[in-house]
Amino acid sequence: MKITIISGSHRDPSQSHKVARFIQGALQAAPHAVEAEIFSLANNPLPLWDEGVWSGDEAWKKLLDPLKAGLSESDGFVVIAPEWHGQVPAGLKNLFLLAGRNEVGHKPALIVTVSAADGGSYPVAELRMSSYKNNRLCYIPEHVIVRNVEAVLNDNPADNNPEADAYFRERIGWALGILKQYAIALKGVRASGATETAKFQNGM
Repeated sequence: MKITIISGSHRDPSQSHKVARFIQGALQAAPHAVEAEIFSLANNPLPLWDEGVWSGDEAWKKLLDPLKAGLSESDGFVVIAPEWHGQVPAGLKNLFLLAGRNEVGHKPALIVTVSAADGGSYPVAELRMSSYKNNRLCYIPEHVIVRNVEAVLNDNPADNNPEADAYFRERIGWALGILKQYAIALKGVRASGATETAKFQNGM
């Protein structure tokens, strides 16, 4: 099984990437460990969508083919989104315009949002509302909001709030266990052929 962790912050370094590294380690170290790869949007590696994506522009093809191959090989995803002004970063929303149903369709994803304070709920709602329609990504019911992120999941224990850190480590591990079970289950859905359609290319 392969899980791709999408670190949705444009910043480098970022707290989102710190959380991504923790999740990668948790996936690799857990019983029945899985392959876990991080795709980072730090420094905006993907240009904004334009018509060249659909027309087969060679520059887009060169840029997107490796990304699409990696996403296609994945059985599930962790989508990490910091809350910026109550929103998901533009680069992350742009990614969902570039990744289609052939790459992420009918595969499970765990939403993990990041807040420097007590926020983090708005990106959950935004992702569930508007990022899956045409690509058919399947967000699982569970999600994680890492609040006061600077005080948890740090490599140096002295930098952590002990009680909050222990809670988030346990909560994330539990949520990843659910994600892995959805990844197993949805393999059967894709293999059934029920999701294949030439007529209904887009969601409603």
